[in-house]
Amino acid sequence: MFNLLSKIFIKNYKNVNDVNVRKSYGVLTSATGIIANTLLSICKLIIGLVCRSISITADALNNFSDAGTQIVSLLSFKISTKPADRKHPFGHARIEYVASMIVSFLILLVGVELLKQSFIKIFNPVKPSFNITIIVVLALSILVKLWMGISQTIVAKKINSPVIKATAYDSFADVLATSAVLISTIVCHYTNFNADAYVGLIVAILIFIEGIKILNETKNSILGAPPSNEILEGIIAVSKKYPDVLGVHDIIVHNYGSEHTLVSLHAEVDGTKDVFYIHDVIDKMEKRLHDELGVSATIHMDPAAVGDENFYRLSALACKIAKEVNEKLSVHDCRCVFCDEKAKLIFDIVVPYEIKRSNEEICAEISQKINKIEPNLICEITVDRK
Repeated sequence: MFNLLSKIFIKNYKNVNDVNVRKSYGVLTSATGIIANTLLSICKLIIGLVCRSISITADALNNFSDAGTQIVSLLSFKISTKPADRKHPFGHARIEYVASMIVSFLILLVGVELLKQSFIKIFNPVKPSFNITIIVVLALSILVKLWMGISQTIVAKKINSPVIKATAYDSFADVLATSAVLISTIVCHYTNFNADAYVGLIVAILIFIEGIKILNETKNSILGAPPSNEILEGIIAVSKKYPDVLGVHDIIVHNYGSEHTLVSLHAEVDGTKDVFYIHDVIDKMEKRLHDELGVSATIHMDPAAVGDENFYRLSALACKIAKEVNEKLSVHDCRCVFCDEKAKLIFDIVVPYEIKRSNEEICAEISQKINKIEPNLICEITVDRK
């Protein structure tokens, strides 16, 4: 059904890389969510109050908060497509991360209220009324929220939207919560067990879990998450199309929303070749990264002493010693500089975050081991934590 709505309301709906099409998907998804959640909330609230059911009333409030989160989502799409300006040179797309965080706080706020109401009902139980209307409304609610969750998941993947992804998680959590309410209503009717209050408690816990999950994912996006394997593999694949690029490392990715990704990396090149020629190769590689991956890349050239046997020997020594210190260490960007009849070996080592030793301790041990074999060699080591 959502595909049909997309075809009707979104011009060029297949071109999801277009900024305006992406905005239209976000607006349509949010508007659909606002309407559906508002209608569900009104129906459940009326039934919950009439039938004196705390779990149904709680579920109604949850749907009402969902409508609020969809409004936040709608506003974020309106703001995120604003063009870059002097104060925001990378555009406004990161507002979606802020919107996702607001969504998570709203979800947690509802969880707190439901938790309070559930405890009140546990100590002051009131058996809810039961009729077929309740069952029908709750069953329809489950189907509607399931449809919304599936549609939102598809859209979130299609346009790479964190805020739509957050609302999709919320919809699936509502499916579980409303299912629990339906079960409790039936149990309360056929037994004397006060399932209504306890299911309200379960609903609150589910909402808490969902809110914390969304908050954690949004926090990682704002603080800076590691690049995906997809983009790393894409960068490496592009680099392999240029024989003059011997290898790439120190890849750093910064996301400013789905439409603006900045990448910086180091490319090892033959230091004996003409610098203007190599510079032209790097320029072409940067353009290709933009055309194929949609990223703005800045590439630093690392010259390698290709054909220098002494360089190969010392590089191999650095790699061997690093592995002796810890098998998880790796060496790159290795080069030799000769000054005052002394050789300086300059290289980077990649140290996983899991290794708790300090950078100074690791560098000191590697230098000492190398100097036992090459006493006159000066080591200059840079640590990259990955």
